[in-house]
Amino acid sequence: MTLRHRRALSAALATTLAGGALAGALLSAPAANADAWRDKEYWLKESGVTNAWQVSKGAGVKVAIIDSGIDGSHPDLKGVVVGGTDVSGAGAPNGQKSIGAKTEHGTLVATMLAGRGHTTPTPSPSPSASGSAAPKPAAPPPPPTTPPAGGPDGITGVAPEAEILAISTWLGSPNPGGKTDQEQIPEAVRWAVDNGAKVINISLGSTSPDWPQSWDAAFLYAEQKDVVIVAAAGNRVGGNVQVGAPATIPGVLTVAGLDGEGRASVDSSSQGISIGVAAPAEKLVGGIPGGSYAEWAGTSGAAPIVSGVAALIRSKWPEMSATQVINRIVSTAKDAGAPGKDPLYGYGILNAEAALKNDVPTTSTNPLGSIADWIRVHRRGVFSEPSQAPVASPTSAAPTLADPTVPVAKTPATVDEALPAAVVLGFGALFIALVAGAAVQLRRVLRDPPVATEEAETGALLKVDPPARK
Repeated sequence: MTLRHRRALSAALATTLAGGALAGALLSAPAANADAWRDKEYWLKESGVTNAWQVSKGAGVKVAIIDSGIDGSHPDLKGVVVGGTDVSGAGAPNGQKSIGAKTEHGTLVATMLAGRGHTTPTPSPSPSASGSAAPKPAAPPPPPTTPPAGGPDGITGVAPEAEILAISTWLGSPNPGGKTDQEQIPEAVRWAVDNGAKVINISLGSTSPDWPQSWDAAFLYAEQKDVVIVAAAGNRVGGNVQVGAPATIPGVLTVAGLDGEGRASVDSSSQGISIGVAAPAEKLVGGIPGGSYAEWAGTSGAAPIVSGVAALIRSKWPEMSATQVINRIVSTAKDAGAPGKDPLYGYGILNAEAALKNDVPTTSTNPLGSIADWIRVHRRGVFSEPSQAPVASPTSAAPTLADPTVPVAKTPATVDEALPAAVVLGFGALFIALVAGAAVQLRRVLRDPPVATEEAETGALLKVDPPARK
């Protein structure tokens, strides 16, 4: 990497880590109607979502978003956020305070997943200049009715009738609440499961493929409680070298990113054997706190597209297992790249219409693995109940839960060895390895120490409009 490139990267990281100050430094865009943003949601048609709506819009499904907090007062999210919590110690009790190094991040994710749009009020006509027209008597007010959800303006999410649980975390910079990522992530997953989430979206990641043993029990809990977990694969543009946890946890549906041409994105994606499916990750749009909108990029935006499809499926077939939901998504994906599953596209490109309409054989095996099996093999089934000493058994099966009490994972002797880098928003970006014998090397980062980076969004949001009128 040349000195010029290093300086550019350092500047980008400094801007990204500015967190809440980032939005204020953006150039203002010309005023635009909210429906102009609706027109930019190309993925609704190209990923088959609009046709999937003929079957389901996600009604009755709660999706938990573990992120930087969600502005539930955004015009496109009114009535969408039905519960929440804060696991950082620095947010609001309902999860609706935007916190962390990327305060807008959670609202962007939420609007893409379950935004309902809104109706922009029509200005009242001005009085006649001549004053010759006699005023018409006011019509009696209509009887009170329940207004329809959403409207023609603003952002429509992939599952516009789903409900959101907002779980705020402080990631990407020192947490004034004092809680580490190793504490926040498992607490967030458990809370989501216990409060009725059928799908959990995690557009967060780390610079390490490993995860602390303290996370095992929480992800096992979600698996055994039949919850679908969707995670972003990460992005190369920040210079990281591999897909990080939790996208590497077995059983998690990991989402890679596509560019505007439907190819694996060079900047706004990564690669790895844990990738399950690919979805659009460039030229995305979403809402940000305060009622504004912005363009962004990254697998953090691809993940809620897939989470939304999972919500559509769980709404259509409430009794369908999480394993079958994931299998339905990956088995109907359009194959891309090397034939079969590959580290750039996983099983292929998301096809929401096929996932909702095709006949898919049932299965009892998650094609992306099982955290229970992984624990049995790699942790040797070692768990400790609160009142019991750890018991090791190389041949024992992973524990099953007969009630909401989940075994607590044994604390690692050296926590930092389990997760050497702080969890960050959107994984930062990763170095692309050689695929299918190709000798093309993308983005070299040598001798530079690992840098904890913020969510992808290619380092910055691209465009912001003033708040929509309420």
